[in-house]
Amino acid sequence: MPSKQTPHDAVAYPSFSHPDTHPEHLAAMAILHGLSPVPAERCRVLEIACNEGGNLIPMAYGLPLSEFVGFDLARLPIERGQARIAALGLANVRIFEGNILDVGTELGQFDYIVAHGFYAWVPEPVRDRMMELLGELLTPDGLAFVSYNAMPGGHIRAMMREIMLFGSAEGGDAEDRVAGARERLDLVIQARPEGDPFRALIEKQLARMEKRSAQSIYHDELTEAYHPTYFTDFAAHAERHGLQFLCEAVLPPPNDPCYRSELWPALEKASGGEFLKQEQLLDFARVRMYRETVLCRAGRAVRRDLPVEQLGKLLLASPVISGPGETAGAREFTLPGGLKTETNHPVVLSLLDVLEAAWPMPLSFEEIAARMGSGGFALDGQGATLLVRLAVSKLVEFHTARPRVAPEISARPRASACSRQEARMRPWAATLLHTTMGLHDPPVRSLLLLLDGTRTHRELVEALIAEFPGTAAGEIEAGVKAGLGIFYRAGLLEA
Repeated sequence: MPSKQTPHDAVAYPSFSHPDTHPEHLAAMAILHGLSPVPAERCRVLEIACNEGGNLIPMAYGLPLSEFVGFDLARLPIERGQARIAALGLANVRIFEGNILDVGTELGQFDYIVAHGFYAWVPEPVRDRMMELLGELLTPDGLAFVSYNAMPGGHIRAMMREIMLFGSAEGGDAEDRVAGARERLDLVIQARPEGDPFRALIEKQLARMEKRSAQSIYHDELTEAYHPTYFTDFAAHAERHGLQFLCEAVLPPPNDPCYRSELWPALEKASGGEFLKQEQLLDFARVRMYRETVLCRAGRAVRRDLPVEQLGKLLLASPVISGPGETAGAREFTLPGGLKTETNHPVVLSLLDVLEAAWPMPLSFEEIAARMGSGGFALDGQGATLLVRLAVSKLVEFHTARPRVAPEISARPRASACSRQEARMRPWAATLLHTTMGLHDPPVRSLLLLLDGTRTHRELVEALIAEFPGTAAGEIEAGVKAGLGIFYRAGLLEA
């Protein structure tokens, strides 16, 4: 039986915090579907193939009463992660070098298990052991997050992969091999005429690839194992180990075919009314390449209609920044990624105003109602439909707990020790919202490193003036004010 655990062992690169894997997020998705998951504030979490703990350590820092365990076959990343844990003084997280073929019930039971970037990138015996381990270690109300390359879009990625791998030299670092792979894709593009469908397909995939790091491309496209799977096959694999499909880790986007009512008669007919077959048929329509699937124990009664009574158990937040709209009475709301939405719906405007003012702290429905005043939000059938639409559009987020973020920018602001530690090592940092913020601008990175809670705003300005003497003092002063606002909204400042 192969002993190889993860295909990225040969390239030890830092792992990122991934918000969809956070137990608080998974708990919210489970509640939406009628389940009663263990609260994220007091739970046990296991991450399979945790690399250096870049995803696990920020979780442990933000949830001090929960326990976190991770393992990976790659020794050097594990040693780096162990050094990070020791420096932060975290007693609630442990990572170790281990092979998934060797670990088992000695680890105990877990309320949440994460296997991100693993299932589709390892040999079949290892995939099967992963699913078996989920069946062994999940608590009765436990949830498992598993990401994998999906079909039929996997065929497109396989074609791209074959071009990228052709003539690729063995050995070498990830950057060199990815650079060579991009050259081969460019050659194919240049050989095809403008407007050619094949050229357009490769250009689209290459544009997506350019947004990712060389290490990520190496892991996803150039490693030895590549096993995209059909959703129904994945679900059947889970069922053999006492598990069932709960949902995807995020709600489908607004343009997803699942929202097109005219398709449902044909879907019902083609699937015989079976939900899993409907999902697979939709994946054909989506040409789906990738899934982030949440599993739960078989036998749990899963709701697919997102019931109103479950919504009432959640907290709401919104990361939007509002501004004037182009039409009379409308407002424009901008999401962190730059996507803009305009609306003149009075209830939506009032709700988003309240949530924008509270961000990054989520609010309960009672708190929202109190702040909206008369004519506030009603959590009935119509209100639930509106909320789901807002969540699908990313204008509203569902939460189950409040993060350890600062309620305001204090006189002596402090960024989390976890983010400052990460910023010392690389140009990005995990936030207390379990997102990742880039720190490619040296003054911005330096400002974050100074936020240990000992300096006033004036002292921060003076320290940066000393560090960047070629920059005008007024520019630095304005930069500190703007930077603190950005860090606050990003969830980097802790209470």
